[in-house]
Amino acid sequence: MRVVRNIAIILVLALIVDLAPGGGAAARAIVTAISLAFLAMIGFAGYQFYRQNRLTYVGLTERQRAALLGSLGAIVLMIVGADELTATGAGLFLWLAVLGVSIFSLVKIWTDVRASY
Repeated sequence: MRVVRNIAIILVLALIVDLAPGGGAAARAIVTAISLAFLAMIGFAGYQFYRQNRLTYVGLTERQRAALLGSLGAIVLMIVGADELTATGAGLFLWLAVLGVSIFSLVKIWTDVRASY
């Protein structure tokens, strides 16, 4: 019964957004607000992860630290530019290649650090 009530609430809100004048703009604003909140939560989770693993980060060599930050930066840039890069075949290949190399680099650093303990 509770699920039916929640679905009904969502349907009523969707109907209001659909029928209200300027509802498309309001829907875009709501989606943008939700996206920003989601990105803020990801940033906060990253900060918490850094705080929990600060000693491990300080223990990395300069090369490992540069590779870690470069890989994270490349992943962020690929997420930001996903719409433009995935529009063409070559862009999609580049996008996948950069993501693959970045993830491989992160896994390699992780295994190297864990092997040294």
